[in-house]
Amino acid sequence: MKIKVLFFLTVFAFATTSIFAQKWSDLAIDSLIAKMSIEEKVGQMTQIDLGVVAEGGICNLKQPQRIDITKLQEAIGKYKIGSILNVGCGSGTISGPNWNVIHQTIIKENKKTARLPIPILYGIDAIHGANYTKGATLFPQQIAQAATWNPALVEQANAVSAYETRASGIPWNFSPVLDLGRQPLWSRFFETYGEDVCLASAMARAAIKGLQGDEVSSKYKVAACMKHFLGYSFSLSGKDRTPVWLSEREMRAYFLPTFQEAIATGAKTVMINSGDINGTPVHANYDILTTLLRDELKFKGVAVTDWEDIYKLEQLHRVAATKKEAVRMAIMAGVDMSMVPNDFQFCDLLVELIKEGTVPMSRIDLSVKRILSLKRDLGLFEHPIYAVKDYPAFGSVDHSNLSYQAAAECLTLLKNKNAVLPLVAQKDKILVCGPAAHSLNLLNGAWTHTWQGVDTTTNTPGKKTILQALQEQYGNLLTYAQGASLDALINTEELLSKANSADKIVVCLGELPSTEVPGNIKSLDLPEAQIQLVKQLASLGKPIILVCCFNRPRIIAPIIPLVDAMVYAYLPGDEGGRAIADCITGRINPSGKLPFTYPAASNDIVHYDRKRTEDLDIDFSMNAYQPSFDFGFGLSYTQFIYAPISISTDTLKKGSKILVNCKVKNTGARRGAEVLQLYYNDLVASITPSVKKLTAFKKVMLEPNEEKEIQLELTSESFSFINKNNQRVTEPGLIELMIDQQKKLIYVE
Repeated sequence: MKIKVLFFLTVFAFATTSIFAQKWSDLAIDSLIAKMSIEEKVGQMTQIDLGVVAEGGICNLKQPQRIDITKLQEAIGKYKIGSILNVGCGSGTISGPNWNVIHQTIIKENKKTARLPIPILYGIDAIHGANYTKGATLFPQQIAQAATWNPALVEQANAVSAYETRASGIPWNFSPVLDLGRQPLWSRFFETYGEDVCLASAMARAAIKGLQGDEVSSKYKVAACMKHFLGYSFSLSGKDRTPVWLSEREMRAYFLPTFQEAIATGAKTVMINSGDINGTPVHANYDILTTLLRDELKFKGVAVTDWEDIYKLEQLHRVAATKKEAVRMAIMAGVDMSMVPNDFQFCDLLVELIKEGTVPMSRIDLSVKRILSLKRDLGLFEHPIYAVKDYPAFGSVDHSNLSYQAAAECLTLLKNKNAVLPLVAQKDKILVCGPAAHSLNLLNGAWTHTWQGVDTTTNTPGKKTILQALQEQYGNLLTYAQGASLDALINTEELLSKANSADKIVVCLGELPSTEVPGNIKSLDLPEAQIQLVKQLASLGKPIILVCCFNRPRIIAPIIPLVDAMVYAYLPGDEGGRAIADCITGRINPSGKLPFTYPAASNDIVHYDRKRTEDLDIDFSMNAYQPSFDFGFGLSYTQFIYAPISISTDTLKKGSKILVNCKVKNTGARRGAEVLQLYYNDLVASITPSVKKLTAFKKVMLEPNEEKEIQLELTSESFSFINKNNQRVTEPGLIELMIDQQKKLIYVE
């Protein structure tokens, strides 16, 4: 599908950018810092929630949210705060006009009250679009974006997110999540780009480019925030914010590369892991926040805490006896800004520490310079906010079409027995049922209008559920019976009666929108009611199409044999209903590929880049690697065949490159997209090599009977790994390249 090229994707650089840079040079910022009091410096390092300065109680704000001038005057006048975030504890979406009033009030009061002309920096969690602004474009969640295997599309989606977030007056986005999704139980799995380093790194690069562009001071761009540094996603228990046990080699091999890629792409800020690694809370870990992040990775931007995490060094982790000691530990470890967020204790305690000499002024000045440099880079000294009229494309049809394309490309066809899909609209009678059939919330997930995304009153008007989108195509040939909630069967007699009258059944399963600690679950097993729903329908002998809308890979192995087709939809966003309906009826040809290994049992978690053991024929001893579906798997309504691999050289010298060519042909009758996935097998290495690892990929669209030759470029770095000394190396030896069933040997010197 061709999407109109939007003007914001080719936005010109401001002619005044160079003027701004000259006016606020590093020297000018140093001069400004020299004029600042201790309290003003500490204020710059402080970020409070909107609820602290809004009318009403902190977690019981008046709606719509409005600034309480008296509270704001205290925050600016007494505590000199430098940053505000969020929509207020417990609150939801804010309209564009109300956002404008909030920002204008803050800007006006800051100019009136603050001694020095330093703008206040506003940040927000715009996770899959400007999800805290009414009428904004909501995209598929990150795990679904990864399933497109289309970095260019992900960059465009993030460019829209930046545009609409900046249209809301907000220049700082707490996104993307760069934690690797290798613990599928984790409640924030859907916020990752999947389990693989190569795929996730490509998506990380695309996201940063989309959000920040070539010039972050543009009125259409925002500062990105890499999160959560480091290892946050790999808790031993699978529960959020619980201990991580991680060797340095594993950390460097799997969990560091996405952040390295983002830093290399120019990411401006980073958010810190709320948990602990090997017993040390990351917010107090100098080795990670300074030695690794600053000294080794050369990150120059702002490091911000997560919600209230400095206090948690005392309250939760118990590595500090008092809050004051917690503040000292975090600042000396390398934190620049504290997401406090609901009081001013941090300010008072840090001022005390500085005056006592426990925290040196040189350390404070370093953080303040990073923060002021970020505000300069965003152009906030000159333009803290832009006019609403500058954003005519906000919530536009073009933006919705791009969201639709992302939803369409993420859909992953996992089964299609006897080519039951696509269905033919206006031919068969169909029954639509299941808890996800008529719910926008289950299509969007958390971070949708509210934190947990469960408020049905805030859904975007006019967006269609799966049921509504199918009704448009089937009319009176479609019937609906919910059949089950997320965890209970509903009116089974009505369901079976309607099912008996249908030719085919579309059953839509889902998971409660949730994230962080509220999203913790004890098992990946799907609630029994949803399993029973499918089993009862299967007893009728009618063809069943299963649609899955899950936060993470819930176990569906017991029902896979009972259904004829499976469309895995992840959390496809506001346009997911339309995309799923069009996939079922063949208006689009699914091209998504799994960005994770789909387990067959709740406790049988083995990633695709597994190791060999005793039985080389099956790649894993005792036939243990038996997922429901492999990483990178996804079917199409057409068929593709690959020609043998050709290479530019069979010996790869250090510092040189090798070109890998492979022809792929669409042998079916439908236009379709295929993802060429290049894996490699290091035959012998000093560290046990994986059976295969992804090293490059490319998505290509092919007309019926069309053949294209795809070229991928590799260097010796493409085959590097972390050795026993925790160093990234490429060792000489034979490498087997693999694309589909095609293989080729090369020698790396």
